[in-house]
Amino acid sequence: MGNTMKAALVEEFGKPLQLKEVEIPKPEAGQALVKLEVSGVCHTDVHAADGDWPIKPNLPFIPGHEGVGHVVEVGPNVTHLKEGDHVGIPWLHTSCSYCEYCVSGRENLCLSQENTGYSVNGTFAEYVLADADHATKIPQPLDSAQAAPILCAGVTTYRGLKETNTKPGDWVVISGIGGLGHLGVQYAKAMGLHVIALSRTPEKLELARQLGAEETINVTETDPGQAVQDKIGGAHGALVTAVSTQAFQQAVSTLRRGGTLSMVGLPPGEFPLSIFEMILKGIDIRGSIVGTRTDLREALQFGAEGKVKAQIETQPLDHVNTIMERLKNGDVNGRVVLSIT
Repeated sequence: MGNTMKAALVEEFGKPLQLKEVEIPKPEAGQALVKLEVSGVCHTDVHAADGDWPIKPNLPFIPGHEGVGHVVEVGPNVTHLKEGDHVGIPWLHTSCSYCEYCVSGRENLCLSQENTGYSVNGTFAEYVLADADHATKIPQPLDSAQAAPILCAGVTTYRGLKETNTKPGDWVVISGIGGLGHLGVQYAKAMGLHVIALSRTPEKLELARQLGAEETINVTETDPGQAVQDKIGGAHGALVTAVSTQAFQQAVSTLRRGGTLSMVGLPPGEFPLSIFEMILKGIDIRGSIVGTRTDLREALQFGAEGKVKAQIETQPLDHVNTIMERLKNGDVNGRVVLSIT
């Protein structure tokens, strides 16, 4: 191992990433150095590189938060990870471990959290520093390329489905069958749910059917609320992965009385709610942000058992700017995984 590594850096917001040789970091107490094999690419990486969220990363930085590789060195006080361990580095880089959220198993809400590829350097590089308490072991026989999307897209939809409070045999609406939604359909089926998929795109509805959705609705042709109410009397839960405010309105209209809307898509803007209907129908609406370490372990286990399989396209790290541009233009089916080695 030399002293430098190849990495893709954001040096200026809104400009192409720069591929450079930078120094390999050294693990300190509680950290592990991971030699990466792959890194998934997520829309959050585009937001990070453009600096278009209210809290911006400090320049320069390395984006990426779906990294998978092997531990090559551990810092002091690390006993549960060792050299050679196959691990994933997720969005939740570290949390404080003592606030009310951390001590109640909700570290994804920790106000002091650090985020991989945002507030600390991420996984668009040959090596990355991981917080040893948050680096998650990859269960066998799940390979690195399949594990990568689960570290963000997978755990986000899995936790989002949990938040719908549905149980096996219930109906759940999944709005948006993209990088998140196509995994959401699979998690829902693995959890014993019946799925109704909503999309604007015939090809994505066909994909949803192939992945196990019992019903599909093209929202450009059919009012999904009316269709779901007529078909099954309303869904028990709805998960919105789509990035349009209209999708949130539509999802609410699909719910039966006492139903729960779980929101994981992050479009800018707001959507209106009828206070009268929300109260009269006892509708529950909640946001869901990524997931905890327990959620991630469970999400990876579904992958290891072959019940969830991401549609992936593999590209070399050198093509990162092309991939980021395609993500901006909505020109990616499933998830893209960058090959680092």
